[in-house]
Amino acid sequence: MNFDEADALLDAIRSISIRHRALAGAHLAPLGLHPGQEVILLELDANGPRTQGQLAVASGCEPPTITGSARKLEAAGLVVRRPSPTDGRVSIVELSDRGHALIPTLKTVWQQLAEQTVAGLTTTTRIDRLSADLTDLARSIIAASAEPSGGSRATRQPPPSTTSPAVPASSR
Repeated sequence: MNFDEADALLDAIRSISIRHRALAGAHLAPLGLHPGQEVILLELDANGPRTQGQLAVASGCEPPTITGSARKLEAAGLVVRRPSPTDGRVSIVELSDRGHALIPTLKTVWQQLAEQTVAGLTTTTRIDRLSADLTDLARSIIAASAEPSGGSRATRQPPPSTTSPAVPASSR
């Protein structure tokens, strides 16, 4: 790949990332959520109570980011944090009753965001192919970040390829 191809590719990825995060923020704001918090809630819904470390791995965020997000979600009444019964240094996070009640609405908003994101694509085949390509791209980035020269500790696994491209694995 020459520089111009690399520049165009990376500019497109950056542009999509910035614009999609802003669009997600607009969809999540009426629920009182910020981008990234939905990932935690959907992970808890899919897998039950998790340690903050498990949430960090699932979301691809650093543990201090998860700690801050969990505190904010707890202050909003959406999660409950408690010490682990086996290790007092570890916090367990779980959905509160209010968090459980929000999940159906969050999933609807998440689905609307996905539909709006791919609205310009005209066929299911294109959406399926895009989903597969983006999953491959995420795996490639994860592999590169795991290499010593990658520098990042992000370990989030991309969702398996499905016919529902923008719905995270944690909400299926």
